[in-house]
Amino acid sequence: MRLGLNSPLVTAFPGQNSPWEQSAGIEEFTAIAEAADRFGYDHMTCSEHVAVPAEIAEQRGGTYWDPLVTLSWIAARTTNIRLATQILVIGYHHPLEIAKRYGTLDMVSGGRVILGLGVGSLEEEFNLLGADFPQRGKVANDSLEALRGALGKREVSHDGPFFSYDNLVVEPHAVQERLPLWLGGHTPVSLRRALKYGDGWVPFGLPHDKLREMLDGVEVPAEFDLVLGTGRPMRPVNDPDQARRALARTKDAGATIANVHLAADSASDYVEQLEALAAIAKEI
Repeated sequence: MRLGLNSPLVTAFPGQNSPWEQSAGIEEFTAIAEAADRFGYDHMTCSEHVAVPAEIAEQRGGTYWDPLVTLSWIAARTTNIRLATQILVIGYHHPLEIAKRYGTLDMVSGGRVILGLGVGSLEEEFNLLGADFPQRGKVANDSLEALRGALGKREVSHDGPFFSYDNLVVEPHAVQERLPLWLGGHTPVSLRRALKYGDGWVPFGLPHDKLREMLDGVEVPAEFDLVLGTGRPMRPVNDPDQARRALARTKDAGATIANVHLAADSASDYVEQLEALAAIAKEI
């Protein structure tokens, strides 16, 4: 079972973060990234929010490290682990802005970038950035078409309803011939969008039985990644049986990669939890 790590520290979701994270910083984060790389984790994540209204932060959290900076730091301190935006809000960016910034990261990291992308749902943030909230789904579709035609290419053109350009040079660009696009969401529409434009689906907020039901209703290509969460934070050192059950349930729901949250009492304890879970995953 491949494991993706929902990175600690870089986001602070209420009820999901351990107390030690409140006073931890880049040294602890670096030690965890290096350990995840050493233990063979598939990827680490970093999500995107620019500014969250204070009242909404009480539910969604208000701490969001910038994904480009964070993933670039991980790239410099690791060798193999992949670098996943989870998620980048498509409507906040011009597609060529994404192609240039994350294509550059793909080049300097040796082809390790995964673009996890989402349509977005925080209207206040759309308004703050001057992005189009009512048409965000249509904008996302056009942007995805443009991205698919731009990533990994030096000369790009696109003619769509929201983005149009011709004979432009994007250099440097992604070194992966087909840089993976994973689409986030929790609706049948998001799954269809992922199957049409992407290489994987990263659903959230859905129980495993509902996910299994949704997946049974579509034809999923063999090479398509289903990146599913395992539920509440795990402590595999303290409760290895619970970790085994969580990974097995996630695999049975259709996951090709399990995205995991870990609970710990310190950064060093977190590293021990990482090592224990990696060993358990080899059994699943």
